[in-house]
Amino acid sequence: MSAPRLASFHRIVIKVGSSLLVDGRSGLRAAWLDALAEDIAGLHAKGADILIVSSGAIALGRAVLGLRSGALKLEEAQAAAAVGQIALSGNWAAALQRRGIQAGQVLLTYGDTEERRRYLNARETLGKLLEMRAVPVINENDTVATSEIRYGDNDRLAARVASMASADCLVLLSDIDGLYTAPPQSDPSATMIPIVARITPEIEAMAGGAASELSRGGMRTKIEAAKIAVAAGAHLAIANGKPAHAIRALGEGGRATWFTTPSNPRKARKRWISGTLEPHGIVTVDAGAARALVAGKSLLPAGVTQVEGHFARGDCVLVRSAAGAEVARGLIAYDAADAQQLLGRNTRDIAIVLGHAGRAAMIHRDDLVLTASGFDA
Repeated sequence: MSAPRLASFHRIVIKVGSSLLVDGRSGLRAAWLDALAEDIAGLHAKGADILIVSSGAIALGRAVLGLRSGALKLEEAQAAAAVGQIALSGNWAAALQRRGIQAGQVLLTYGDTEERRRYLNARETLGKLLEMRAVPVINENDTVATSEIRYGDNDRLAARVASMASADCLVLLSDIDGLYTAPPQSDPSATMIPIVARITPEIEAMAGGAASELSRGGMRTKIEAAKIAVAAGAHLAIANGKPAHAIRALGEGGRATWFTTPSNPRKARKRWISGTLEPHGIVTVDAGAARALVAGKSLLPAGVTQVEGHFARGDCVLVRSAAGAEVARGLIAYDAADAQQLLGRNTRDIAIVLGHAGRAAMIHRDDLVLTASGFDA
């Protein structure tokens, strides 16, 4: 099996670790960042959507504040993050802007990727930034996250972002060029595995130990990230990020371990909606709306004739025809009470009815799965 080609992907998440971006003695590795921004601009110019998950806020902040080496207390880490986040986002914005690309800062917590309503809000924000051809620069919100409600590493956060954004590729830039059969630092006979088609217990057992002082990840977290990514339909690469132009090197077939998946983001998301989520309500639609859904359209409020159940925005609901046949199921964009008020209304009336701007679709086509190939509307 040959390795995937980076140029073939449409939406790529690139995760950058603290140890790559920040030098413990000299601070930001500005020349390295500039080279990476050039690589990103090359992919962006060819039409790819790019998202960056960047560590480094605490590492930059502790340097500015003169904090001691070693582990920080929670309040020290949060203070360092507050100072460092400004520097981190500013440097990313400047590096990308020099190449005509607008950056957008997005700070997430564990809850933003796990709680349905917040997940949808974050997903829609990322989607709009990408639609505007901006590059989201994402980090865990270390100023407010505590050990009980945090990821603690950006490998798994990057995988959640890849899933949230329906990315088809996730690149983890690391201080090692891939997964080895054993830790290469201590075992000279260790060999790198170029392609992992399935994550087996043997593959998991190869995960290495702790990371550097500046980075909170390790090979174990990268394996966990790979599980999340491939389940969401994204290929994942672990590549050496130390040299300048690491993304260019990967695109030219450089050494890396690729975790591959037979799925794609669209299929994985549809499978999750149809086979995993429990429906919390029922939405009945008229014949015109039912035909539109079968044709691949979103469900608009104008086509909804009845709402049943107690559900919140982001919950899964069944969609039925006037005859009672199940047509589809999907994630609804409104609470039950708001959906009830919007029955049969035109999209332009949403703000008038609810008193605030809402989503144009009651269920967007990306959040909807047909469960019948045909029916008598």
